[in-house]
Amino acid sequence: MKKWTRWEDWVAIAVGIVVAVSALLMPPMGSSLALMLTLGALLIVSGVVNLAMPGMVAMEYVQGALGLLLIVSPWIGGYADPMTFGPAWMSWIGGAVVVIVAALAIRPSMKAHHDAITH
Repeated sequence: MKKWTRWEDWVAIAVGIVVAVSALLMPPMGSSLALMLTLGALLIVSGVVNLAMPGMVAMEYVQGALGLLLIVSPWIGGYADPMTFGPAWMSWIGGAVVVIVAALAIRPSMKAHHDAITH
């Protein structure tokens, strides 16, 4: 697997950017600003690490965990408001997308890791 070519990691980076920027553009509720900026930045970093080293299976699990944290962050941070499209919806949608792409990337990452060890 070649570096810088995996679409799953580019999607995770894009979600991290969208989450972080939307935290700045939407009215803050609870601790949405801090949580969304932090998790968005961590998604960007984990995506770049995954792109640079595509055989690191553990980083796929880290991305999945960050997606799960993004999903539960509205309840943890006190900004879960399903009646308006705001920070909670951005967290839920972004987290779900990251969990899905991380799950899709695990098998190819395992294969790349296996190929790197056996050759």
